[in-house]
Amino acid sequence: MILPFVWTLLTSFKTQAEALKIPPQIMPNSWGTFNYEKVNETLPFVKLFLNTTLMVTFRCIGSVFLSALAGFAFARLKFPLRNFFFMLILVQMMVPGQIFILPQYLIVSKLGLLNTITALVIPGFVSTFGTFLLRQFFLSIPKDLEEAAILDGCSIWKLFWFVMLPLTRSGMVSVGIFTALFAWKDLMWPLVVNMSIDKMTLSSGLVTLMGQYSIDYPQLMAGSLIAIVPMVILFLIFQKQFLEGIATTGIK
Repeated sequence: MILPFVWTLLTSFKTQAEALKIPPQIMPNSWGTFNYEKVNETLPFVKLFLNTTLMVTFRCIGSVFLSALAGFAFARLKFPLRNFFFMLILVQMMVPGQIFILPQYLIVSKLGLLNTITALVIPGFVSTFGTFLLRQFFLSIPKDLEEAAILDGCSIWKLFWFVMLPLTRSGMVSVGIFTALFAWKDLMWPLVVNMSIDKMTLSSGLVTLMGQYSIDYPQLMAGSLIAIVPMVILFLIFQKQFLEGIATTGIK
């Protein structure tokens, strides 16, 4: 599992000749940072980081909040065709995401949002997986708490906001981390809706380093290493909540 990351790190310090050498050369002859300097000159990394951060932030906020609302409704509220609507949500998890690219593109295009940060956010603003995950959390909360809150005069909104939501904190953190991971590595959608390099994300920006006939592998590896560092740090900070959220829902 660690080997690809080690190989990426070593290749980022090699020259193009060393990276293409056969048999493979494991260690670089020198440990200079010229590839990192070169990739920063080739791509507007600060702008790409900013675009990716904005996309991840808004997707996380929307996904966590709306998934919590939907999960609470499907777990605790009784309304007509509840199971039917939840089945429709589950069907989306069974269908490849590429099927939705064309209708999503048409919607964004008709709204006049192509080549904007908003176009990056819209498809990930609601999470099917997050709805399912948080529904499992709400189902695991004892019904006695709900009944006691209603007897004390809580409305549905207060029951959700002050009683149920704090008890699902670890689940919301898990949804946030999942959303951040999926958004950070999202490649297809940013390439489809944004053509300008100033509106691209890190993943789509790195694709521009791949030429039609040749690829500067050391430069590509240097850029890839820079791109994955934030997600590694995020997981290391929230790994306790992440693992707790997965274990609690029974998804192992």
